[in-house]
Parts: sequence; structure tokens; C-alpha cells
Amino acid sequence: MLNSDIAARRTDAISRGVGVTTQVYAERAENAELWDVEGRRYIDFAAGIAVVNTGHRHPKVIAAVKTQLDQFTHTCHQVVPYENYVTLAERLNKAVPGNFAKKTIFVTTGAEAVENAVKIARAATNRSAIIAFTGAFHGRTFMGMTLTGKVVPYKTGFGAMMPDVFHVPFPIEMHGQTMEDSLAVLDKLFKADVDPNRVAAFIIEPVQGEGGFYEVPRAFMTKLREIADKHGILLIADEVQTGFARTGKLFAMEHFGVVADITTMAKGLGGGFPIAAVTGRAEIMDAPGPGGLGGTYGGNPIGIAAGNAVLDVIEEEGLNERAESLGNRLKQRLHSLISEVPQIADIRGPGFMNAVEFNIPGTKAPNADFANAVRAKALDKGLILLTCGVYGNVIRFLSPITIQDNIFAEAMDILEDTLRECAKEA
Repeated sequence: MLNSDIAARRTDAISRGVGVTTQVYAERAENAELWDVEGRRYIDFAAGIAVVNTGHRHPKVIAAVKTQLDQFTHTCHQVVPYENYVTLAERLNKAVPGNFAKKTIFVTTGAEAVENAVKIARAATNRSAIIAFTGAFHGRTFMGMTLTGKVVPYKTGFGAMMPDVFHVPFPIEMHGQTMEDSLAVLDKLFKADVDPNRVAAFIIEPVQGEGGFYEVPRAFMTKLREIADKHGILLIADEVQTGFARTGKLFAMEHFGVVADITTMAKGLGGGFPIAAVTGRAEIMDAPGPGGLGGTYGGNPIGIAAGNAVLDVIEEEGLNERAESLGNRLKQRLHSLISEVPQIADIRGPGFMNAVEFNIPGTKAPNADFANAVRAKALDKGLILLTCGVYGNVIRFLSPITIQDNIFAEAMDILEDTLRECAKEA
């Protein structure tokens, strides 16, 4: 079987709206490696977009899922509940930052977690407006794409967005947007467009994902918390991509010294199995009435079993510390190449949520062509990378945190060779 044959069938069978980054069709995967249908091996620095932080088919996750499969696969928790759903909720209530009573609900996807966080915030505050940030990604459902701060490809062709959603520029100093600039826009928004007493919540990614792996300035997060408290606005932390050891902490908000009222999570929680969650202050989470939250597959037993196993693996294998070590090694390797690769404009990211941004040498103009050339050449050499950023000029690194040292070293050699070759060809 050939990748090209499947690609031709895919074109005929699947909507073009479902885009793909590669034409590599997976046959099997193990930890940080995968093999395609032609038998070629790749090192996976995408991890299903930060889903398999614990690696493809982690033995402990697979064992937990197999045990659950032998018991039952679905009852719908709202019809016949089950104990491990309660256990995982208890563990997340304890783990999510904040020294207050918390409660949790389980859903299936990150976008669904965001949708429910908005519902809960509106029910708790009796307000409707939501403020998000440019460059953000919060999902592809209607509320999710409305909150998302990027038009192409997420909003194009889908008509009017949901009402009562406002965007403030995300502070990125290297792009000329300071924290003070963003706060000034927020102040003007309160004066010109929306009464702060009508705002239910701010929603923010502690580190932007699709937007380019820009970390929220610590002072900005502190100020946002102060403004929220002043006006009775809730703070929602979207930890869908940042959660579960990716940034060197179980949750990225642990880096900021302030806490959110509501936290959304998905991706890494399931270790490859679909599960998402919303955790927040108990009184806020109890605002919707019975039946107002939930879903047929919400907290599916397979995903719940995987989630409990993932938390065990993170703790037992010290993945927070592992993420810090791997990220430091990656960033050091990239810094060593700056003199040879003049397209490198920035190297950043906490823990193992890292990125390199490329500009046209000698300018501040984004260099998306170079980023895509790096991605394509690395793929030819057997390393799967992803681009991101509003301008498409950022390479992000999302390898499983469980990657073996020798595989990581091999990936770094491929990356170094790729960057050097692309710089010479540019």
C-alpha cells in the first residue's frame, strides 16, 4: 500500500475542509516514533498536536484502557454513572491551581470544554459578553471559532459569528504590541463597546497554541486578574494545549502566581483517547441547573480510564521535570545555530512547549516560506514538525515528553541539518 494511493482515495472521499499537514499515512506508533503504510519511520514532534504527551501507546495507558474494555465501554454517565469518573474529577479538583473548593465536568473535545466554560460563566454571572484575544485558538465550533482570534482558515465562509464576543490584542512585544498597549485597548473597549458589568469572562491561553507559542507576560496575567476581580468578571484559562506537563508544570497557570476561576483541558489528558474537562470554583460550576451540562459521550469510560492513567504516568515518571530538561536542550541547540541561520528571529517557550520564529533576514517581516521549507525538508528526513502563528512563520515543537534520549538526540541532529540546509538554499 502506498501513501499516494490512500491520498488519492482521501481526496475523493473526505471533505477538503479537513486539512492535513502531511501525506504520511500512519500504520503504527510507539512513544515518539511512528511508521507509515510504506514502512518508513518518523520521529514525531507533533504528538497529535500535544495529545500524546505521555507518548504513543504508553503501556500504562493501554493497560488501563484494556481493563476498562473488559468491563464496559459506554453507559452514558448521565444514565448509569461510574466510579472512575468521580475519581478523575476528584484528582483534577485537587490538581488544578487554586486554593478553593472545585468541581469538574467531563466532555469529549477541547472545543466542547470551551463552549461549556462559556455557558457556566454566563450562568454564574448572569452576564453574556466574553472577551478573548487576537491570535487565540479556542476551537472550531461556532462559539469556539468566534472566540478564536484568527480569520483564515477558521472563520472564512461560515457567516456571522456569535454575538457579544470581543477581542483585545494579545501582548507580543517583538511584534510591537506591548502589555500597556493591550491594556489601553481593553480600557477603550470598556468605554466604547461593552460595559464591564456586562462581561461574564475573559478567556486566555497561558501560552498561545495555534497563535504562535507566545507566553502571556506574567505582569499582564496579574493585571488581567485584578481587572477581572474589580468588575466581577471571571477568568477562564484555556489549558487545552498547555496542560499536562507540556510547560514543565501540570498546568501552565502555575507559572503565573494567579489562578483562574475556570480551567478548560483536553488533549494531553487522554493520552490519545478523546476526553476533555472543565474544572472551576465549586459555586461557579454549580450555577447551571441539572441537565444544563453534559453530553452522550461526555466522560466516556475509556477516556476516563486513560485520564487516570495519564496522571499516574506524569507523576511516576517525573514528566514535569523531564519537560524542563528537554525544552532547555532544544532551545540551547537552536541558540547555537543563530549565527548560521539568520532567519531565526526568536526562540521561546516554557518547559517543552517550544517554538522558533523566522523572519526575512535583516527585517521584521515574517518568513512563512522559510518555516514551511523547514517543515517540508524535516519531513523528508523523517522528522514531523508543525507550523503555527498568525503569519505561519513559526515552527512549534511538541514531541512526547517521554521521548527516549537517543531518539531526541537523533531528532536534534535532523533539525540542525535541516535548518542549515534551508538557510543555505534561501
